[in-house]
Amino acid sequence: MKTLSIVNLIGTGIICLFGAQAHAQSDAASDAAQANNPLADIKAFNIQNYYIGDFTGPGDQTGNQFVLRYAQPVSIGDTNWLIRASLPYNSFPVGAAGQTVSGVGDFDIFAAYQINTGDPAVSFAIGPQVVAPTATDNRLGSDQWQLGLANVYFNAKSPVVQYGYLLTWRGGVGDTNGRTRVNLGAFQPFVFYQLGNGYYTGGAPIWTYDFASDNYSVPLGVRLGKVTKRGKTVYNFFVEPQYSVLDRGNGLPKWQIYLALNMQFQ
Repeated sequence: MKTLSIVNLIGTGIICLFGAQAHAQSDAASDAAQANNPLADIKAFNIQNYYIGDFTGPGDQTGNQFVLRYAQPVSIGDTNWLIRASLPYNSFPVGAAGQTVSGVGDFDIFAAYQINTGDPAVSFAIGPQVVAPTATDNRLGSDQWQLGLANVYFNAKSPVVQYGYLLTWRGGVGDTNGRTRVNLGAFQPFVFYQLGNGYYTGGAPIWTYDFASDNYSVPLGVRLGKVTKRGKTVYNFFVEPQYSVLDRGNGLPKWQIYLALNMQFQ
């Protein structure tokens, strides 16, 4: 059985119109710059999908991961936190003879304490992460509880270029049910370049390193996205093909297509 290592006018009227247009353009630029901020102080709901066209190792198999994600800013006393929870639905070739097995994967949540950087355009946060073994089939998850840390940085000083990273580590705790204890690190660098009219490009691949097996995956991707606002909701739709330029181990995505609809509710 194959296992997977891996289990974004006239007169004053002209002046008034110009001022309104400038304000609208400024708001639109701000929305576009913050649309990919994982620490935005806004409720958000994301619908994401990874279609995996090939895995490392023998065989020619495909897979898919569909993810629902919710983010909620929370104030506790004088501290500000961001709670982000994710639940995947996986379809991976982990059955006998590489057959596809589908079902809910492991539930992931982290609470990031937002540190005041002195600049509202720069966000930095760190906090605990918990992964619960909620997979409906143990081949689609780790079959063990995991605890770890998450660290996020986002710089939106420029209305044209935004960048940052998400760094996580998690390890298995308690009973592993005969499985190798999880010891996994992930680094997600991201950079976005605003093209104007809500369009942008960039990328946000996830680089992983498995400390237990010494396996790793380093994909690169190019994203094309569109940010638009309707009422009080900012919609961010994008597609990002990714290809692994450096990897070790079987069952890792060799190439995949990442697409999503992210919504921020202002």
